[in-house]
Amino acid sequence: MELTVHYEEKPAYQIIIEKDYGRLVEALSILSITNRKICIVTESTVAPYYAKEVQKLLAPYVKQIIIHTFPAGEVNKNLGTVQELYRDLIQHKFERTDMLLALGGGVVGDLTGYTAATYLRGIDFAQLPTSLLSQVDSSIGGKTGVDFDCYKNMVGAFYQPKLVYMNLSTLKTLSDREYFSGMGEIIKHGLIKDASYYQWLISKIDLIKARDLSVLEEMIYKSCEIKRAVVEHDPKEKGERAMLNFGHTLGHAIEKLMQFSLLHGECVGLGMLAAAEISRKRGLIDKALCNSIKNLLNSLGMPTNVTGIFIDDIIEASKNDKKMEQGKVKFILLNQCGQAFIDRCVSDLEMKEALQTILEE
Repeated sequence: MELTVHYEEKPAYQIIIEKDYGRLVEALSILSITNRKICIVTESTVAPYYAKEVQKLLAPYVKQIIIHTFPAGEVNKNLGTVQELYRDLIQHKFERTDMLLALGGGVVGDLTGYTAATYLRGIDFAQLPTSLLSQVDSSIGGKTGVDFDCYKNMVGAFYQPKLVYMNLSTLKTLSDREYFSGMGEIIKHGLIKDASYYQWLISKIDLIKARDLSVLEEMIYKSCEIKRAVVEHDPKEKGERAMLNFGHTLGHAIEKLMQFSLLHGECVGLGMLAAAEISRKRGLIDKALCNSIKNLLNSLGMPTNVTGIFIDDIIEASKNDKKMEQGKVKFILLNQCGQAFIDRCVSDLEMKEALQTILEE
């Protein structure tokens, strides 16, 4: 399966969804890799599975190929790790005509993209996402960045990849927790843009949990379609793209306060529950939809409540988020399933009452 993403009304890159790396050489060859150096950027948990395989596959077709591995985890998504990558690229004399491959999950993709955007004022990079969350979300749309002093993605750039290549078989090696975390973003896609897709997810939940590749291919393609449509219309998040942040305003705050002990998709799920509760209290959606979201998260083993942090701290942290606009929290709420909107008037009291439904004292 393939999709083309447009940027500024021109074709920018292909999203290729396959069950192995069999078409990777073909896909990269379109980018004229023969006379280029390639750096595979990956992290310590992914590298043992795929780094050597990709290196061996591409080595006959490129000028030189190296692997740069950094320690896994959100804690290493920072400028210090970027500096180490800069040094490696400089030592290997990488030029502006060379290329980076981001092989891994969202941390790898975001960090590699930011490095590509800033090294020599910009070199090409391609995304090879290996986690469900990165395949349906972070690898698409050109958002790159790193965390700064525990503020998530505070330093970054909009910088488009030249290719996104997904090998669905990589999902088989994820832990259940990592795999299901990706469902947070997928459920979000249905809730904000496509009610029938949300219902399809519920109907296919057993096959999704079993990691049936045919169902996963259909699911990932649909989620990529939804995200592609949004980012093409608003590539730099000046309007509609902000709706992709449903669940993220409070979710990012929880993620930070929990010191990243919860996964991103888990925090998005908690944030969606809180945002849905605000929508319900305003009379926009009914209790049945709130319960449906909670039951769906529960069926995937994702948390629907959290303990050890305080409501006032979450609200305060949400106001330090990069999504603030003219001093207002830019909140995403639901008019109905499949229809989200941006609201700048959510009060502290509304947030407090919603958070009470997901916090255990």
